[in-house]
Amino acid sequence: MNAPCARCKSPNNWDMEHNPFPSWPDVASYLIEVAAGRAPAQTVIRGGIWVNVHTRETLPSHDIAITHGRIACVVPDGSYCIGDNTEVIEAEGRYMIPGLCDGHMHIESGMLTPAEFARAVIPHGTTSMFTDPHEIANVLGREGVRLMHDEALLQPINVFTQMPSCAPSAPGMETTGFEISAEDVAEAMNWPGIVGLGEMMNFPGVSNADPKMLAEIAVTQNAGKTVGGHYASPDLGPAFAAYVAGGPADDHEGTFEEDAIARMRQGMRSMIRLGSAWYDVESQITAITEKGLDSRNMILCTDDCHSGTLVNDGHMNRAVRHAIQCGCDPLVALQMATINTATHFGLEREIGSLTPGRRADVILTSNLRTLPIEKVVARGQLIAVDGMIITDCPHLDWPDSARQTVNMGKTLSAADFEVSAPGGANSVTANVIGVVENQAPTKALKMDLPVSDGLVEGANGTCQIALVERHRATGGVVNAFVSGFGYEGKMAMASTVAHDSHHMIVVGTDRAHMAMATNRLAEIGGGITIYKDGHETALVELPIAGLMSDKPATEVAASAEKMMQAMRDCGCTLNNAYMQHSLLALVVIPELRISDLGLVDVRTFEFIPVIET
Repeated sequence: MNAPCARCKSPNNWDMEHNPFPSWPDVASYLIEVAAGRAPAQTVIRGGIWVNVHTRETLPSHDIAITHGRIACVVPDGSYCIGDNTEVIEAEGRYMIPGLCDGHMHIESGMLTPAEFARAVIPHGTTSMFTDPHEIANVLGREGVRLMHDEALLQPINVFTQMPSCAPSAPGMETTGFEISAEDVAEAMNWPGIVGLGEMMNFPGVSNADPKMLAEIAVTQNAGKTVGGHYASPDLGPAFAAYVAGGPADDHEGTFEEDAIARMRQGMRSMIRLGSAWYDVESQITAITEKGLDSRNMILCTDDCHSGTLVNDGHMNRAVRHAIQCGCDPLVALQMATINTATHFGLEREIGSLTPGRRADVILTSNLRTLPIEKVVARGQLIAVDGMIITDCPHLDWPDSARQTVNMGKTLSAADFEVSAPGGANSVTANVIGVVENQAPTKALKMDLPVSDGLVEGANGTCQIALVERHRATGGVVNAFVSGFGYEGKMAMASTVAHDSHHMIVVGTDRAHMAMATNRLAEIGGGITIYKDGHETALVELPIAGLMSDKPATEVAASAEKMMQAMRDCGCTLNNAYMQHSLLALVVIPELRISDLGLVDVRTFEFIPVIET
């Protein structure tokens, strides 16, 4: 029998200060004693319907006995595990389901720190997150990743970190504040909360056997950890085959049924996402609901959710409900958000099911289809009741180096956003980025634009877009054009959230307003601002790396809602258009993007001119 910690007073009093969360071997003796009835449980959840995601069954009238943060047993009558000091949580005939797992997501997209993100999602039943902090990696490098990782480990839920793989996402196509090296990845594999390599966005690099990409994959696989995928090309031929051969184990960039099928047939997990603006579940879940493929190879995730979605709509509970509405059996949908995810990351013996030895992450809900989250238990502690969090989410003291990241090098003027036309032209043909609602890909458009006083102007729904260098104070500005937002009048929207290089991105109908918006963000140290008719109409302050706020999620969500209303007031009708705005510099998703080095055709990974000659 394992001896208790020397500082413990009894077998049922594990020293949580000495060992914040014990491993299964640490407490196996206690689990056995409780399961056998020789010692009382610390907590018993009594009288619920056990949702078993291993067997896809619902089993009424079961109890869950918990000790030291782990499940000792799940039995029809757990009264023998109840002692004088046992806390009893009455399930009252409700379903007992595993805590929900988000298989792929970016905390920074919530505009929140890990602590505030956890605070936002706990009431929605999320108890495990697999996070890739590659946003902050592009701004602060390995130091930023470590800060995210360290705050993640402080949380009362399971926040697992994947070491970012691609900063920059496409070498030679953009310039980042810092770069992540294979040596950085190798070091991170020894950090306690690292579970794998973040999404391998440089899919051409993997397909072409780039030594740096293969070195990162190798150190991850040699550490026995999971390599995340990101294959954003529609080409499912030899390039895709080469990518899979390189080692990525999952992919979330599919948008059609054939994408999901291709990935699962090749031994990958197909991650289908429902984020704030990515609606890719309905078009891919038919591989399960209609084609009948094995659902254990499909995982639900969110990828990117901003604070407004988290506060007002939900997180993984929203994704599960949506999958059910798309025709998925509720138990299958739950598997996609629990055991499938745990198995994929090699954590099936830790999380993902309500079975002995696993972390006691339990949700009580009265309806498996609408999924109201009525009680949330994580690691054996009741942490949320009826949408209200009742636990602490500790913060790091973020250093000044993480708060002083907007370095433009100069104050900008309207002249910095001018696009000159060839001499004497009355109109030009421009390569224009076309926004696609509810999807990450864009369209590469060619549009005729008017010329006034030698300068190209936006027209017919097309406005200007610019990327302003903000890491190295170069003063650089790259200008181009974008269509699809529907902006009208004189306005501009600027943001220091510009995946993945996170320079400052600004879209506007008026060059003077574009200058005002960019200078405002330099003044406050990062965030999102909208100017209309000469006045600031919305502001979201994001002082940490220009990506996150350490304010409560409700406050950030309120600012974000004002921002989205200000976008609507400028004529934009797209769903969650902010997410579209923030991804226009992501040079690894087709078809057309803007970077600090120019306009990028992602279909060929070549720079193309803004104005056709």
